[in-house]
Order: sequence, then structure tokens, then C-alpha cells
Amino acid sequence: MRALRFVLVGIGARSRVWRRVLEEHPGCDVVGLVETDPGRLAGASAEIPGAVGGPSLEEVAGRVDADVALLCTPPGGRHGQIAAACAAGLAILAEKPLADSLADAEAHVSASAVAGIPLAVGLNFRYLAVTRALKMLFAPDRLGPPEFGRFTYERWRDGQLPRLNKYPLAMPYPMLWEQSIHHFDLMRFVYDAEPVGISARTFNPSWSMYDGHANVAALITFTGGIEVTYQGTWAGNWRTMSFDWRTECRHGIAVQREMFGDLAYARRDDPALTPVPLPEEEPWVDDARALLEDFVGHLRHGTPLPCPGFDHLNSLRMVEACVRSASGEGTVTLHEPEG
Repeated sequence: MRALRFVLVGIGARSRVWRRVLEEHPGCDVVGLVETDPGRLAGASAEIPGAVGGPSLEEVAGRVDADVALLCTPPGGRHGQIAAACAAGLAILAEKPLADSLADAEAHVSASAVAGIPLAVGLNFRYLAVTRALKMLFAPDRLGPPEFGRFTYERWRDGQLPRLNKYPLAMPYPMLWEQSIHHFDLMRFVYDAEPVGISARTFNPSWSMYDGHANVAALITFTGGIEVTYQGTWAGNWRTMSFDWRTECRHGIAVQREMFGDLAYARRDDPALTPVPLPEEEPWVDDARALLEDFVGHLRHGTPLPCPGFDHLNSLRMVEACVRSASGEGTVTLHEPEG
């Protein structure tokens, strides 16, 4: 069976991980490169001999036989890339978020559905070992169903670092669209629930390097009556990051104290937390490998598409609800409550 042929669209910070993961996968080849910066394109072309390079997906797709367009581009302005992929019959794997507005994301999902091609979003945090282990703690014979939680993420994200994408510096709501989208998706995935209503505030401290609001505070209600208090910032004024996700369940609590690990649990009368053993993994890489494996499985064997675009829309609706609420709409209703 021949390898799946990928066109890598965007040779920026995130593409480095995907290039490594694709090169290591025996069933994948990079056959095309799309980049508007001539210097970046020349550098990547020298490292991947034989790959067809060009400034647009439309041009490259017309010059090479391919199966997949992997979009490592900023979320804004992807209409042309989605259209080109659909016209060429290329499956799409796109870095999150799919777009920088809900309306554009809905248009992308609709376009791929009309073209009959799969569209997946790179929500790699679902594939972290700690995420899978946390979800398992909510089984009826363990902690039982979650009822409320507190999620805090406090970080000084230096957006000027060479290894980071620069476009978030000018986004209106960078924390929401680039980071909280991961957290909202994790809540939906781990709790197996959909948002019912959101009340939010956003703001920017005086020292923030971001043009848009880098701070978010939200009260979120999910189906099943789950209530979550959320606080996230990219402008925390200490370089040491703080991550703390505590979930209160029927029989006890689950606590995740690091973004990539440190998971523990306790029942109500336990004198101390019990750590949950987790396998060794390389963050950003092993989770991307697992996501790619599921994506390849879908294309090869018809297994479920990982992180499909239509599901991603529900996480983006949470982001948009926060923006609307913070703009003066109060509590924004999403899914209707159960019962």
C-alpha cells in the first residue's frame, strides 16, 4: 500500500512538529510545500528533496498528486486553502482553531461536506496520556460523574519568541481563540458534555504585549448540570506557568496540576491524594503522532475521523459565546439544558 501523500501548507512554528511526525510515519510522505515567504519555502524545499513547492495550495495541488492538505497556517483567511483542497479532493487536517470566527469555521465545514472530503482539526490535547487517564476517572466504579470544577491556566506567554507564531499578538482575543479553545475542547471531551450557557469577562493588563484581551474569566454550565469556573491568561506576570484543573465528582475529586501530567484523585475521606501513574511521553510530539495515526486510520480503513470539523464547531461556539458575553450580552445560551 502506497504512502499517503501530504501537502504541508504553512512553514511556520507548528509545522516543525508535523514535519517530524510525518517523516517518522512509514505510511506518510510530504510531497508538497506551500509558503508565501520565499526564504522559508527555499529552506524547507532543501530539507525535503522532491517536494513540490509554491506560494498557494491551488498551484501546488495542480502540480503534484496528493491525498491530504495539512494546514499549519494562521486561522484567519483560510477560505482559499479550503476551497483549493476541496477542488483537488484533498482530505484536510487543520491546526486549531479552524478559523478566527465561528461563521468562517461553519463555512469551512460546510464546504468540505459538500465536497465529500473529511476535515479534521488538530486538537492534539485530547491525545495526551493525562487527558485519557482523567476521563477514565469519571467511570461509575471510580469517582463517578463530575458535577462541578475549577480550571485555571496562568502563563506569561512571550509572543516574541522565535519558536512561537506571531499572529496572536494582533488578534482581538488571543487567549480565547488560541489557548482557551484547547481548554474548552478538553472540558467537552473529558466530561462528555456540551455547554449550556456561558457568562464571561475579558480584559488586558497594562503590561500585556498582546493587542487584544489576553485574560478570560468565565462561568460555564454544561449538560448534566456540570458547573465550571474558568480563568485563563497569557499575561500572568510570572514566567512560571500555573495549571490547575480540579473536578468534584460524586465520590471524590480529580486534580490535574500540570498541563502534561501530575494527575491525582481522592475520595472524600482520603487523607491524601493518590497519584495516577502516567506513561513517559514527549509533549506536542507523541500526541501529534496519535492524532495522525487516527487520521491515517480513517483514510485507510474507515475508522472514525478524529476531531471532526463539525464537532470542533461546538468548542468554537464556546469561544464566541465568551466574546458575546464579555461584549455585554450577559449569559449566552448554547445547548438547551437536559430535561
